[in-house]
Amino acid sequence: MAVYTELSVDEVAAFSRALGLGRPRSVRGITTGIENTSYFVDTGVGEYVLTLFERLAFEQLPFYLHFMKHLAAREMPVPDPVANASGEILHSLKGRPAVVVNRLPGKSVTAPTKSHCRSVGEILARMHLAGSDYPRHQVNPRGLGWWDEAVPVIGGFVSSEQRSLLTSELTFQKQIAASLTNEQLPKGPVHADLFRDNVLFDGEQLTGVFDFYFAGCDVLLFDIAVCLNDWCVDGCTGRQHDERAAAFLGGYESVRALTPAERSLLPAMQRAGAFRFWLSRLWDLHLPREAALLNAHDPTHFERILHVLRGENTTREVEASWR
Repeated sequence: MAVYTELSVDEVAAFSRALGLGRPRSVRGITTGIENTSYFVDTGVGEYVLTLFERLAFEQLPFYLHFMKHLAAREMPVPDPVANASGEILHSLKGRPAVVVNRLPGKSVTAPTKSHCRSVGEILARMHLAGSDYPRHQVNPRGLGWWDEAVPVIGGFVSSEQRSLLTSELTFQKQIAASLTNEQLPKGPVHADLFRDNVLFDGEQLTGVFDFYFAGCDVLLFDIAVCLNDWCVDGCTGRQHDERAAAFLGGYESVRALTPAERSLLPAMQRAGAFRFWLSRLWDLHLPREAALLNAHDPTHFERILHVLRGENTTREVEASWR
């Protein structure tokens, strides 16, 4: 989330009244995130988050919004989109698609404990099970297809060593995707971006999961790998914190056991997760969009993690697991 489209209090007030939420008492732009324009809106009825979508078109959004509705109906602690009098949850504001959701309690943690990691593992597994009967389908928007398109573009902005790493890892991930073991992986809707800043806690109690706007259908293992690479990695060295990783996986498997194929491909999928976010951060760095409030993310963090994962899980070792 960021602020690309600036809204006046009067514009937000008119929009809020149309949804039956009353006049805002306060409106504040949200600076975290990079994709959409978002505001905290406090009204006499409650606290909400108003999001205007800057990249996604109207036709792309029903998958995300109805997925949140699907999970909320199954008592998952996720944002629940507000409907208008006609029952519609996708709205329009300043010519852009817009949604209003309830603001979840709690705050993000920057230094997660083993307890936090276990709770994230549990909620991720619960979401995977709850999403198993979600009827809509959409390919992961930042999956292999996007990597294949983005690498040649980003290659023109980086060093020869980085370009070689991007090309080498893309080739490896294509081989993994085409393997028989990959075909055996359970699939379904995935959050695909469950970082620390997208989960809320009140102390040790997990109170919310949000920002589903990179969700799509993919192997469930990709979600697990993304979480391990953020919640269970040392920020300075890029190396995995084994105790936090064990807590996360223990929490996940207390709800849903991993399959043999998932255990086999977890190291390769962690590389895929690091590659995806290194690539997208390089894209945002070299092909930025203007925003009134925007905090960009450092791409070298995931480059470092990818180097570590490639070093600790050699190509020969990983290939042996999926042949």
